[in-house]
Amino acid sequence: MEKRQSQNSDYVVIKALDDGVNVIGLTRGTDTRFHHSEKLDNGEVLIAQFTEHTSAIKIRGNAKILTQFGEVESEMKKSSVKNLSSSISNQHV
Repeated sequence: MEKRQSQNSDYVVIKALDDGVNVIGLTRGTDTRFHHSEKLDNGEVLIAQFTEHTSAIKIRGNAKILTQFGEVESEMKKSSVKNLSSSISNQHV
């Protein structure tokens, strides 16, 4: 039987508060690279794990992030919201 080493990896829970939230896993090592991405829609939940390959997780869009240290919310850029609302109002003119 193969013996596995116990690894104390941290988990984070990411809940999308809007459609189109991007979750991107970044690698460890001398060169940080993207190694995985997911797109979440409103209400979808992703449970992610920091591993020997994943050193960081980048989240774009409105989401609630739960960790062992507490809870934080990411936000869409204010300029993106302003551009979106002005382009919507221009379409209805």
